Amino acid sequence: MPVGAARAADALRALPLEYLYDNTAVSDDSSPGQADFDGRGASLSAQDLTAAGWTPGGALTVQGARLTWPNKGAGSPDNVRAAGQSVWVSGAGDALAFLVAGTGGTDVSGSGTVSYADGTLSSYRLTAPDWRAGPLATKAVALPHVNTPGGQLTEKARLYVVTVPVEPGRHVVSVRLPYAPELHVFSVAVRAAAAGWTGTWATATSGHQEVGPWTDRTLRLVVHTSVGGPRVRLRFDNTFAAAPVRIGSATVAVQDSGATARGVPVPVTFGRSPTASVPAGAQVYSDPLAFQVPADANLLVSFHLPGTVTAAPAHRLAVQRSYVSEPGNHTADGPATAYTSTITHWPLLTGVDVGGGPGSVVMLGDSITDGDRSTVGANRRWPDVLATRLLAQSTVPHYGVLNQGISSNRVLADRYPGDGVSSDTGGVSALHRLDRDVLAQTSVRTAVVFQGINDLLSGASADEVAAGLKEIAQRARARGLRVPAATLLPCGGVAGCTAAVEAERAEVNEWIRDASVFDGVLDFDAVLRDPAQPTRMRPEYDSGDHLHPGDAGLAELAESVDLTLL
Repeated sequence: MPVGAARAADALRALPLEYLYDNTAVSDDSSPGQADFDGRGASLSAQDLTAAGWTPGGALTVQGARLTWPNKGAGSPDNVRAAGQSVWVSGAGDALAFLVAGTGGTDVSGSGTVSYADGTLSSYRLTAPDWRAGPLATKAVALPHVNTPGGQLTEKARLYVVTVPVEPGRHVVSVRLPYAPELHVFSVAVRAAAAGWTGTWATATSGHQEVGPWTDRTLRLVVHTSVGGPRVRLRFDNTFAAAPVRIGSATVAVQDSGATARGVPVPVTFGRSPTASVPAGAQVYSDPLAFQVPADANLLVSFHLPGTVTAAPAHRLAVQRSYVSEPGNHTADGPATAYTSTITHWPLLTGVDVGGGPGSVVMLGDSITDGDRSTVGANRRWPDVLATRLLAQSTVPHYGVLNQGISSNRVLADRYPGDGVSSDTGGVSALHRLDRDVLAQTSVRTAVVFQGINDLLSGASADEVAAGLKEIAQRARARGLRVPAATLLPCGGVAGCTAAVEAERAEVNEWIRDASVFDGVLDFDAVLRDPAQPTRMRPEYDSGDHLHPGDAGLAELAESVDLTLL
């Protein structure tokens, strides 16, 4: 049989994943013997899944991919042990998303193939972290218990969403799973490309922090657009959470001043409903809304939380004042009367997209990218200034600029552990958040990487930081992204910035300048260092703490960027 015909026959033999279920992972707490997920009698708790909002047949959008939790009750087969099965999958996009877990005690990997409608194939490699030992930082959800024949254990059970690239523009018709029987697949889907959308604003979830508590309150968040468009959609993420969160209603408006809207806020819907419930670890997008979003302007995104919220996923350092109302649904209020208190973080909201446009560039960074020490409410972070530059020229497209900086963030090590309520909001490592904060962002074309100084100040070596940056670049380039990197700024004068740390920083910078792994270099070190004291920032650019540039220094970084690198 000709190769093309054989491939077509293989696609015809493909079956929906649920027809191939051959393992039972979920048991009722009262009957743990119903399931044997790992071959040793242990299983997931049906009650814990329900408490997390993961209900049978329920939709789960994670990393932009719409997956489905198996529509099976406790004690019924609900997943596939990967053994080369051919699975029917249909769609075109930029990635395949697998809802998976391993049961081998460590990561389980294997290679498979993707079949396309034109008869071609591509290969992929899938790695599933272990359901009891894998990193909490990358899990989709962590459940509080493991069911066993001897009783329920208070131990985290993890499930993961892992994406692998597919050929862009080609229609997927089937997927052959790897041969790795300890790799369990619960769901698989093509992540659709965000055609017709450009990200205008985004932020990274830096942790899961105590809030409020808020009961029957409306949050009115102020966010700054980079580009404009005739349509808008919002993205809310329940990352790192253990329970679902309910949004009673939401609106969008252009800010007049403070919490006052210009005109009447316009309601958004979620699947044509004014309300949305976001499962633990998942996200929700609002429906497209005809709404003229101006470029380089502040929006007010208001959403009502009808229940009690004591902790929430959030971006801690907003460098922007947002607002919380008195009790009640005040999403439709134009005046600011009901909004009597302020917050300086962004809970739950992680993205605003506009219709049309050429796509987005992502800035992956730490506190310098996050805008620490810049003027509150003035939008003087260096990505903001870069976005204004892009709007004012015609050499390159007017890309949306998405700021994924997190204060205190590191390349290599997690600050926030990835689960539970914590006062540490330095985020999981750049390596651990890359898939969510870069690869899954709306229509991303380029990722600028500007991180590493926090690792060096924490004792990491230049070689270790370089290895982490190289992995980021390789993973992003494998998804078709351009990846320029920025050199690290001097830190002389900072406690802990010893001569040894400065030597490591200089080594990292020389490696960045010479490394062929990046698509260009933004030499921020050369832009801001003091010629008279190269281990320090020039005084006029220093915010005063010797680590973070002030407004003038951040503007100088943005002005130095060669726009053609984007």
